[in-house]
Amino acid sequence: MTNKNLVLTAMIFAVAMMFIDQTIVALAVPDLNHDLKLSPTGAQWVVNGYLLSLAALFALGGRVADIVGHRKTLIIGVFAFALFSALCGATPSGSAGETWIIACRVLQGAAAAFLFPAALAIVVASYDVGERGKYLAIFFSISGGLTAIGPIAGGYLTQWTWRSIFWINVPIALIAIALTIISKPEQQPRHESIDWVGAGLSIAGMGIGVLGLQQASAWGWSSPATWACIVVGIALVVAFVSWELRVDQPLVPMRLFTNRGFAVDNAVLFLLSICFVPLFFFASLYAQIALGDSASNAGLILFVFFGGFTIAAQWGGRILDRRGARPTVVLGCAVCAVGFYLWASKLHTLSFSDQWPYLAIAGAGMGLTLGPVSTDALNRAASTAYGAVTGVTQTVRNFGGSLGLAVLGSILVTQVVSKVTKTLRADGLPHAQASRIAHAVSGASTGSSSSSSSSNLFAHATHAAVHAVQADFAAATKTVVIGMAAAMAVAFVVSFLGMPRGRPDQEPVADATEVRSGEATAGPAARAG
Repeated sequence: MTNKNLVLTAMIFAVAMMFIDQTIVALAVPDLNHDLKLSPTGAQWVVNGYLLSLAALFALGGRVADIVGHRKTLIIGVFAFALFSALCGATPSGSAGETWIIACRVLQGAAAAFLFPAALAIVVASYDVGERGKYLAIFFSISGGLTAIGPIAGGYLTQWTWRSIFWINVPIALIAIALTIISKPEQQPRHESIDWVGAGLSIAGMGIGVLGLQQASAWGWSSPATWACIVVGIALVVAFVSWELRVDQPLVPMRLFTNRGFAVDNAVLFLLSICFVPLFFFASLYAQIALGDSASNAGLILFVFFGGFTIAAQWGGRILDRRGARPTVVLGCAVCAVGFYLWASKLHTLSFSDQWPYLAIAGAGMGLTLGPVSTDALNRAASTAYGAVTGVTQTVRNFGGSLGLAVLGSILVTQVVSKVTKTLRADGLPHAQASRIAHAVSGASTGSSSSSSSSNLFAHATHAAVHAVQADFAAATKTVVIGMAAAMAVAFVVSFLGMPRGRPDQEPVADATEVRSGEATAGPAARAG
């Protein structure tokens, strides 16, 4: 008999690497740049290459996990992630170093795109519908909280060598593989074909679209290249959906979106990700530039957020198991919107002691929402399609996160340059010098120097101007956080108006073939909604 708690522990170790890597690598970019002599675009792609391949391959990774078997896909994915992590750490210092580390980061992201859908599918399959909320709340709160460890762990590891931030993944992977082998989660491979045409359209559409969003800050929103990527990406995604609705064995069971509950779940996930993914980036920048903290201390902001997140996630999971997703998701979206708005109202104080309660409230709202809405989407799928559905939800989340980071990041850059230049000109600095400092500060907002300390950014400014520049950055960040509050307010309206009441009381009766052919899309309660 499978030990469910051991399975859950194994899966948390399996995904720990990819969650920590979301923040720990950005912190080490200056050290990589110093050692490897990276070009400006090379430094950017050490971070973006991983995220791009992750976003592009999620749908394929989920489908492969369903066909090959979740356990086998997970072990292969964890092994590959650890292998490419070790190779990142072994990057040569010569001229080949930049190409080497970017290629390994892309392959690392590809491995993560296969291991995460498999891991989540294993957790879902290990528990009955009535208890999934509780245990997936544990899974999401711990795995999400690990993201906050990145800046703190990276601050210590990079003091030794930047290579250690990649090598640390190897022992974690070995533990994950060992626990998976011992716990023996169900395998259940299926003899079905992979829709390679759909896979190509999905990879190209998501890859090109996310590329345009990622590069918008570097190319500019007025650049033809930015809009060409976004428009071509959207066109390919539309072609992908059209193809999936016609093919017998699609990559993604698109007809699940005809179920109102599943469609609303994904709409909420999209809106939530506009805030959740960029939060790590903007909170870290605010701490370093406006508050003057180090990158490792900036992780404390994320710990406050995830303190609220973790506590509320347990409540949300229990509400989901008893009453369905609607009560906790609607409440969570409202609480998160209020929390972000109140936090924004205190950013100008430049005192984290005045802000942390509101950040914890925003985290609590996110905790009430993320796990239940993700679990509800999975509960509306047949057990034979858990991997594919996870691929769908994670693709939606990644696209939402990329859009949020691109749009909100552009707003931050524009406001920072305008405000800081005006402030420094009023302080008596020549326009050229003021503009140079403003662009240095906004350069952190584009990710080119995201882990630079405030002292480096203000190296050319007078001491008297530093506080004014910090206030300007706080004011720009306030606009971004209000944008996050607005996104969560829209998520509240969507969930309140569209989310069905109740929960599926049993496993959906449809098998994978029926789901893909549109003959059935969810369990009794879901169909009734």
